[in-house]
Amino acid sequence: MRITQGTFSFLPDLTNEQITKQIQYCLDKRCAIGIETTDDPHPRNTYWEMFGMPMFDLHDAAGILAEVEEARRTFPNHYIRVMAFDSTHTVESVVISFIVNRPKDEPGFRLVRQEVDGRKIRYSTESYAVNRAPEGSRY
Repeated sequence: MRITQGTFSFLPDLTNEQITKQIQYCLDKRCAIGIETTDDPHPRNTYWEMFGMPMFDLHDAAGILAEVEEARRTFPNHYIRVMAFDSTHTVESVVISFIVNRPKDEPGFRLVRQEVDGRKIRYSTESYAVNRAPEGSRY
């Protein structure tokens, strides 16, 4: 299963050259860049763990790509995404995010069915990543 979250998620994985161009575009728009990682890419898991501090004062795409490479070395089996934060008044939000690293084996999701009051059925999704890691190793 291929996780499709963020910009470019339906395209093939970006090369380092393409990542550098996207980072430079974000920097040209005066966005701050951050790098985040997770082993549980559940669609409602919007708060991934920060890798280092947000780079508000770094204006060199090559320097940010070096941080991406460091994140890849540190977390080779995690999802890693780059996000650009626009601090412009009235925007103040993440305006772009894209995945720059995926685990070799993407765990995917399963549909969980639960019967509740009466004959109602509730459905939810659960990441297989939650079940495969030993206790205490995820958080």
